Amino acid sequence: MSAAGSATLTPELEHALTFRWSDLRAVTADLPGCGGRIRSHPDDFRVREIPAYLPEGRGSHTFVRFEKVGLTTREVVLLLASEGVPERSIGVAGLKDKLARTEQWLSLPNAHARAVEALETAEGVSVLEVSRHRNKLGIGHLRGNEFTVRVREVGPDALPRARAVLAALDLCGTPNYLGPQRFGRFGRNAVDGYREVSGQQVQGGVRMRRFFVMALQSHLFNLLLAGRVDDGRYTSVVEGDWARKHDTGGTFEVRDEAVEAARAHALEISATLPLYGSRVRVSGAAAGAYERELLARFSLRWEQFRARRGDRRVTRLAGLGASLEEEPSGLLLRFTLPRGSYATTLLREVTKVEVDSPADSLETA
Repeated sequence: MSAAGSATLTPELEHALTFRWSDLRAVTADLPGCGGRIRSHPDDFRVREIPAYLPEGRGSHTFVRFEKVGLTTREVVLLLASEGVPERSIGVAGLKDKLARTEQWLSLPNAHARAVEALETAEGVSVLEVSRHRNKLGIGHLRGNEFTVRVREVGPDALPRARAVLAALDLCGTPNYLGPQRFGRFGRNAVDGYREVSGQQVQGGVRMRRFFVMALQSHLFNLLLAGRVDDGRYTSVVEGDWARKHDTGGTFEVRDEAVEAARAHALEISATLPLYGSRVRVSGAAAGAYERELLARFSLRWEQFRARRGDRRVTRLAGLGASLEEEPSGLLLRFTLPRGSYATTLLREVTKVEVDSPADSLETA
């Protein structure tokens, strides 16, 4: 990609491209959090994948439902690859945390089905079910994830404080920030993404360079969303927004913000923001101005993302079914998130703690 129009990577620009929770104001900032710690033990953070479909029992691919603890999803994939399964033929719907107990599906061609035996004997992996299906499992082939999170060492009045935050989020929606896992251990993956789209040399293979650009797209999305939180547009829509209906998922262009404002405040619709790319239309009117202003702030152009398809991501999450229980060790929080959303954003609102700060983030996506 051409470097024309890109700014020199000064220390100030690198700082602006680095993920920090402090740059993303909580939408319940006026409410105190319960405090506490998560991930004191892997069993404190449990995730169960909700598949988009179940295997039919026949077909060319072996589907495996498994539980893992202390491993990333990629480490499980590499274990299968070490048994002779071509890595590109192994399918997963999503990547799951290392510091957690997680349940998900993977697929591999029937010709390599014997490699499942390696999973059955691997430390930290339990095979729960084996079936077959006609197609390979692909990234995004899931509806969402169910979370059960234990928050230890909470502060005083933890339960009423957490309940007050969840009640507020039920009314205004949970911000759909991309969490620190997307930005690497030091929160700087977007810096390398900036170098990549600017035509500068970046170390790593094709997969890693694509991930860096994804981090840049994600960082820009977060900053656009934070801007809406800061200036009061979070619970509303503006002319030119592409809004999404929470009940059906349908998207439409906002032509009269006064007409749609009531639906936005009732959490029936929410604005979407771009993950800049070639297949994402530039918004019109006021919404488009905000999107272009952010690119100009970093001396970037939409065209520099033409190698990525891009997408539009909704700004708010609704209907998470969150519930709380008080335990001797703290609080137990249960909730469900749609695919692509991060538990850390909800947990940060509830605790008011920088959950999974970049220095602690080990999973790559």
